[in-house]
Amino acid sequence: MESIKFINNYDYYLTEMSSVVKVEFLPLIEELRAIDPHDLVRPSTWFQSEGDARGFVWSLFIKKALYNSNFNQL
Repeated sequence: MESIKFINNYDYYLTEMSSVVKVEFLPLIEELRAIDPHDLVRPSTWFQSEGDARGFVWSLFIKKALYNSNFNQL
């Protein structure tokens, strides 16, 4: 998957995630939604599969959850 497809699908991945995480984590997804996906990948970036692209977004979410002091207590 080329970076442009990832950029186009970024909001969809976040919408998918918001449907499966606890309500308490929705603010983190909104923080990710505020990030321009162009800032996350370079034009030359590509992913092996759509699953890898989703995994990349999930890893961003997990890092945010780990480093956000409000969510360390959950």
